[in-house]
This record gives sequence, structure tokens and C-alpha cells, in this order.
Amino acid sequence: MRKLIGLLLVALLALPALAGAATVDDLEKKMQELQKQIDELSASANKGELHAATDRIQFYGDLRTKADSLTYRDVRWFIPGAPPTALKYNLNNSILYTTRLRLNMKAKVWDNVDFAGRLSMYKNWGDSTSVKVMDSFTGVTMDGTNSGNTTGDTLRVERAYFNWKDIGGSNFYLSIGRRPSTYGPPTQYRENELRGGTPSGHLVNFNFDGVTAGYHLSELTGIEGQTIRFCYGQGYESDLGNGELMGNQSLKDTHLGGFNIDALDDGTNFVQLTLFRAQDITDGFKSLAVLQDASGLPVVVRMQATTNVGNMWIGGLGLAREEDNGLKYFASFGWNQSDPNGRVSQFPTMFGGPAFGGLLSEDGKGKENGYSVYAGIQIPTGDIGKIGFEYNYGSQYWFNFVQAQDDIAGPKLAARGHVGEAYYIFDINPNMFIKIGGLFYDYQYTGSGNPIGKPTKISALTGYEFHSMMPVIDKVYDGYASMTVKF
Repeated sequence: MRKLIGLLLVALLALPALAGAATVDDLEKKMQELQKQIDELSASANKGELHAATDRIQFYGDLRTKADSLTYRDVRWFIPGAPPTALKYNLNNSILYTTRLRLNMKAKVWDNVDFAGRLSMYKNWGDSTSVKVMDSFTGVTMDGTNSGNTTGDTLRVERAYFNWKDIGGSNFYLSIGRRPSTYGPPTQYRENELRGGTPSGHLVNFNFDGVTAGYHLSELTGIEGQTIRFCYGQGYESDLGNGELMGNQSLKDTHLGGFNIDALDDGTNFVQLTLFRAQDITDGFKSLAVLQDASGLPVVVRMQATTNVGNMWIGGLGLAREEDNGLKYFASFGWNQSDPNGRVSQFPTMFGGPAFGGLLSEDGKGKENGYSVYAGIQIPTGDIGKIGFEYNYGSQYWFNFVQAQDDIAGPKLAARGHVGEAYYIFDINPNMFIKIGGLFYDYQYTGSGNPIGKPTKISALTGYEFHSMMPVIDKVYDGYASMTVKF
């Protein structure tokens, strides 16, 4: 910019001298040359200023405060070493407050390279210990679920990755890092936000680190928004950090890989296909929880897997449509198939219980198929908001990776049984809304969200002829109200 101002001054000072010694044509020629140089310098200066302004990292996000009132019906819990009696009771948590903060980040690295990330905090009021007593599957602090599990006032990296687009002038792109694998379609409707993740939220709502290689097919097929992706990630590192790096142990890493295809995404219709395989699933994750030691004192324990239990196929089809009048509706189907390797978990032996439970089985043998259906509708009610209804059902052997879904009573889409939800969203302004609603869980089988052990029909339980390290819940009622502000 200094050069530009200097050039302008030189030009102004030179004009009188030029006027006395040159013709009008010469002056016009000189003026054109000066104007050309000024334009070039101006463009260069503007580009530099724009580069400096937009290449800084940008922050935006949302803050949600929520109140839940929970009622648990017909709860049973097996305690290792206790008499084999099936205790059954009801529990109430009349009011539970939580706060969720999400800070999104983005930065332009180059013309076809950008960075994106998100820091998240999710806490219940009056607790920032980060570690909870292990009384449920959400009672552990672990890598894959931190964004949807109340873990205190610490900001955690939910996602951090780069996108390298239009590689070599093609429609091919590459993205590496902590993946945007939470709040995928069609779960964005109940969140009252745009699509938040790449994979189907019916199948995957789980933090993981990995790679996505994709290709935009629209130019080839003429179908708007059509994209094919190959996704790979690692779910468990078996050596580093486990005290076994230099040992001769047989535990293998857990890897996930498969395809995610947006078959159609034209702004009105959305069709997505997903198929992936989880290889060498472990019987646990690296995690922290509060447990009792031999003397009965509570201690913080770092837990890890004891064995690999097999492989799992997971696939699905999702359909959604958004009408011009604001009406939105969707349907999604999910399927899974277990492929156990004959091994059973040794994890319960660490707490005085017997070794039990292979992959969706008692003895680690036999393939099983599970399925789930998920459907919903969101109806506009004029300018003040919208009303929504959702339903999902999971079969006896249903399993998916949605443990980071932040439903306080447990991820509803992991349920082996029926879940219904109704809600109303009041749109205060474009960046603020209030949501009031309720969830009803009617569990049909034990172990929702857990791949270890054979799911047992809850209504058939008469005693502890089965083993369970966690409470078995028959029904849950969750009434909630929340306010969300976007900034």
C-alpha cells in the first residue's frame, strides 16, 4: 500500500513537467501506463489484505443449556459376589441440568486446502471431575464418546482435520484427522441444525481418527450432490499406552473401513448408502471410571481391552425430503452382522465375576444379524417454530456405533427395543431457539449399545441366570427443555 501511495504522488508531481514537454497523445499514453501499474499494485495490495484477514482461524459455535427429568422403571442390577436374586426397583432423577458448548474452527490454508475442527465441552451442573462412577455404559470417560458424555468443564477436541479438494484439478479430495463423525443425517433435524457429520447418524455417532478419500460424481452422472467416499479409521491401539509395547501379546488393533455414498443430495431429496466393517473388535476401550477396590474404597481405574472378540458388518440406507413449505420427513434402515472368533471377554474377572460374553453371544460362536428402523417428521407451525415426532426400533442383536449421542438417558438409536420422541421447537430468532420434548424408552433386550454378550429378553428375566455388569433397565421416561444460542 505504501508503494501505491508513493506511485500516485510521483505521478501527480510528474504531470506538470510532462505537460510542458509532451503532446496530448504522449500524456494519454503515460497516463494509461500509470493507470495499469496502479491497478496491478491495487490488486496485489487488496489480495494481500484479504489473505491476511481471511487466513486467520475463525471461531463460531453454539451453547445449549438443558434440563431433564428422568424416571427409570424396573431396574435390575447384578453385583458380583451378591446372592443370585433379581432385585427390581424404580429410580427418579427429578431434575438434571447440563451445559454443552461447541466451538467450531475453520481456516483457509490455500485455494484448495482448508482446516476444520471443533472443541466441545459437555457437563452436568455442579460436577467437573471428568470421571464418573461406572454404573452404566455412559459412566466411562473414553476417546470415542467424550463429545456426548458429561465429562466436566474441559474443552476436548471433538474433530480436527484438513480437506484437500480438487486434487490435480479433478473432483477427487482427501481428508485426514479426527473425523466429523457425529450428528450425521438424519439426526440434524432433532438438533435443529444443518447436517453435522458425514456418516449416517443412525449408524455412527462416535469420535474416531482416520482418513476419507472421496470423489464428487455429479459431473459424470448428472445427479446433483452425488459423492462416493472410502472411509478408514482406527478404533483401538493395542500396544502404545497399554504397558505391552515391548511385550509379546496377541491383542490386535481395531480398524474400521467402508464406503459412504451420497447417492442424491439436491437440497430437497437426500439418499445415502453406507456399508463398513469393524475388524478385530475388542471387548472394551481405553477408558477411565471410578470403581471399588478390594477394600470397598472408590478409586479411579484406567481400563483397557483384554481380547479381540471378532468382526462386525454394519450397513444402512437413509432417505430424507425437505419440502418448500418447511415440512421435513425421513426414514432410515440399519443392519449389522456379527462374525465372532470364539473368544469371550475376560474383563469381568478383574472385578470378581466370571469370564463371559463373546461378540453378541455367550460363547463367542455363531453369526447373528440385527436390524433397526428409524423414522421421523418435522412439521412447521407458522413463523413460531416446528413440531417433530420420531420413532426407532432395534432388534435383539442390533448394534451400531452411536455411543457419543448425547441423550442423557443413553443413546436412543442404540436401543434394542422401542423409542418414541415428540418435541416442539420455538424459533426465538435465527440464532436462538427453545426446545421442549420427551423421550420414552421401552427396552426389549439387555445390553443396548454393547457388543459383548448375548442380548436377553428383559420380560423373561426371573433371576440372575444371566450375567450383567451393568443395570438392566426396562423403561425410561425423559422429559426435557433446552435453550440453544448460536454465535
